[in-house]
Amino acid sequence: MSAPGTAVSPSPDTLVLLDIDAGIATLTLNRPQARNALSREMMLTLQARLDAVAADPEVKVVVLAAAGPVFCAGHDLKELRAARGHDHHLATFRQCARLMTTIVKLRQPVIAKVHAMATAAGCQLVASCDLAVAAETASFATPGVNIGLFCSTPGVAVSRAVPAKLAMEMLLTGDAIDAATAAAAGLVNRVVPAAELDAAVAGLAARIAARSPRVLTLGKETFYRQREMDLEDAYAYTAEVMALNMGLHDAGEGIDAFLGKRPPSWQGR
Repeated sequence: MSAPGTAVSPSPDTLVLLDIDAGIATLTLNRPQARNALSREMMLTLQARLDAVAADPEVKVVVLAAAGPVFCAGHDLKELRAARGHDHHLATFRQCARLMTTIVKLRQPVIAKVHAMATAAGCQLVASCDLAVAAETASFATPGVNIGLFCSTPGVAVSRAVPAKLAMEMLLTGDAIDAATAAAAGLVNRVVPAAELDAAVAGLAARIAARSPRVLTLGKETFYRQREMDLEDAYAYTAEVMALNMGLHDAGEGIDAFLGKRPPSWQGR
């Protein structure tokens, strides 16, 4: 949940910072005075940044980071209370759902770089990313039940990332889990000392960015689609995708490079 508001929020141009280097786009939530709470303006800005990197052919990997002492405290509760009314609230939660779906459907892999607490929609944000690396100082919670606002929409992403029993415990109690528990449950891929977080994320992002961007996009899309199918349909679908993949230039180049014991030269096609 969000913290009480303090200073005036940054302008829309600085709410989410964007830095692109060596094919890696880093998006940094930059509303630290409000614990990076997801106001409607914050969500719109992050959505615009994601749409921009999706259209940038030079970007191969996206890293989602945050400034300040909290990764993301969820929805902006002051904003929700100030703008009372079903229609406004529904629009806000639908906007959030669109944002999370965009991350899953983004053509590039998205890595969450979690240095601190991620709660409610902030935990949802982490769970929606393809990969997540957390510092030992990070923690995760869906504490809406504590204030009478059950974390139903965060539960969509969290329940798809961790076992059902743990998801229900988090949702029903609002209790936080530490980074080690999150890693054991599959919410994050690995946990590192806080001082090593930057290097760990940079190394992971660079390894992924070194692969064929066309194959990364195909692979991410295929992974999420086959997860929703039964076993036979999943195998039928992925057989078609593998045959399509074999026809790509980069597959031929990759196999020839492997057989020839040389580095591949990806063309992204």
